[in-house]
Order: sequence, then structure tokens, then C-alpha cells
Amino acid sequence: MRRFLIVGSLSVATAVLVSTGVSFAAPGPPVDVDAGGGRKDDHIYAGAQIKFDTSKNGSGPSAGPVSSVQSDWTAPPCWYAPKWTPDELRDYYQRMHRSIVKDPGMPPYAREKWNEERQNYIDGDYKDFNQDKEDEGMWWGAVQNPDASVDAQLACDRVPFWADNGETPDVENIITPEILAGLAYEQIKVPGTEVTLAPGGKSKVNLPTWAWLDGGEFKPVAVTASLAVGGLDMSATTTATPKSLRIEPGTKDARLHPASGECTINGDGSIGEPYAKGKADQEPPCGVTYLRSSGDGSYAMEATVTWEISWTGTGVAAPQALPDGTFGNEQAVEVEEIQSINR
Repeated sequence: MRRFLIVGSLSVATAVLVSTGVSFAAPGPPVDVDAGGGRKDDHIYAGAQIKFDTSKNGSGPSAGPVSSVQSDWTAPPCWYAPKWTPDELRDYYQRMHRSIVKDPGMPPYAREKWNEERQNYIDGDYKDFNQDKEDEGMWWGAVQNPDASVDAQLACDRVPFWADNGETPDVENIITPEILAGLAYEQIKVPGTEVTLAPGGKSKVNLPTWAWLDGGEFKPVAVTASLAVGGLDMSATTTATPKSLRIEPGTKDARLHPASGECTINGDGSIGEPYAKGKADQEPPCGVTYLRSSGDGSYAMEATVTWEISWTGTGVAAPQALPDGTFGNEQAVEVEEIQSINR
């Protein structure tokens, strides 16, 4: 059984086949979108013409996205932005009209509402899709983030509306630098967090293992999202800066240094302190002491870095906070008993 959600307060701006997750909404006109290699490059931001500069992102095979430490924070699920010229909106409605008329599963009330909406742009509140204002403005519409829930996406339920060039409509969820910052947050990638452990080789029971991250390789990353269309020209840069390292030893038979397991960042951007000869019996500023051998296997030690995230953008010079993000990796640690002979 097919079930339809009609977006637009009973107007048929978009029909979503919920049971399969397939959207019948025709996309906006194709644009040059650079979202940094993510799966959303070719469709999600098309029509809104949002571009991403990921040249200052983390790289390498172990790089990955951060997870927000604030469980109730999500990137914007939807927003309104310039999407169509008069010709493009007319073509959009023509394509949608053909799809809806030919679809035997479309409920009669939905088809009726669709026809009313379409007629409104032809000979209603607007005339011929504002063709006579071709160079004076654009049609704005909703853009959905596919990573958000369907219910959240449907918060943007307005049918397309007109705005003159340079005008920012007074509408909830209208595109802003803050929304761009949230979208840039999704594109952030940070380097992997494989820490250096010493003394080298296998760790020893009851002897501290020092852990550290080099500041030269471990530095801030940033993504800039920008929008320049319909008289708008705005951008936002979201920056992630390493803040602390948390170690989970992979076994309860271990003692952390410091006891909280949270190693703070040093002034030079490094975390912890490199091991040096003669420090084997000292307590490291960041590390772990294993109390039991790993036997023939190894412990899965997890090193997770917390990143402090902020943004600046058009009209916003002072950094604004976004929720911290975390990213970590597991690494195998073999621990052996120290054999001694008493004579």
C-alpha cells in the first residue's frame, strides 16, 4: 500500500513515497556543486547552489567526520534558498504535472490541490511564473537534508515563493550564515587519532605506557560553505580545533594517566609528551599502565580526540560556538609480563 505525504500545507509542492523513501520532487537546475567528495555532492544542494571549500579539511586514509557530543544537535534538516528562475520554475511544474497526471496512485484530493497550486503561478497571485521579472529576482524553495528524518525535513513546507534580487524573505528557516555553518560542520573531516606509544614494542605489565600526538600533524581543520545567487552573497567557515585526547585502554585491568583518561592539549598543539630514555618508571602526563597481560592476543585501546568547533561568517566576525565533536580510532596493544629470575 502506498502512502503519500503532501508537502506544502496540503499543496502539492513535493510528493514523497514514504514507504520506499523515494522522492518524486524534480530537482532544481543542475549547478556546479563541490561538497568535498561526500555522497551528497550531486543532488542535495543542487538548486540552492551551495558550494564547499574543503581544501583545509583533514586528509589521509584514516580521516573521518566528527560526531557531535551534544546528542540533541543536528545539522539543519531543511532550509529555503533561491532555486529557480521563472523559466526553470515553469519547467519544474510542467514536469511535476506530467508525473502527477499520469500516476494512477495519486489521490484525487492531491491531484486537485496540485492543480490549484500550479494555476496560482499561471494566472493567480502570480502571472506566468513572473516571466516579466526574469532578471529581477528568483523563486525560492525548500531544500532538504537527506540525513535528517522525514518529519524534520517537512518543517520546510512552503510552496515556492518569489523574492527580488538582494531581498532576504522574512521566513522561518531561510538560509543564513548560521545554517551554512551547520552544513559545513557535516563536511568536516579530521585526521585519524592513532597515538604514538612508548616504550616501543610490546607494553609491559605494571610499567607506564606513554601516549602522545604530535602538534605538527595534529592541527585545526576548516570547511567553508558559500552561497552566491539571487543577489545573495554569504559564507560561513566552520573550524575544528583539537582540544583533548581520551584513552580507553580496552580492559578494566589498567590504570590511566591522568586518572580521568582525559589528556589536555599543550600550548604547541600537541597532546601528551614523547617518551624519552630514562622515563620508564615515571608517570606520564598522558598514558596507561596495564595491570594484566593480554596473553596471546591484544587489547583494543581506543584513542578519541575531542574537537572544539566554532564558526565565523558573513556579518559574524567573532567566532560562534558549535557543539564539540569527537573522532577516534582503535589500535591493538599487546601487553606482556616481565620475566625475572631470582638467584
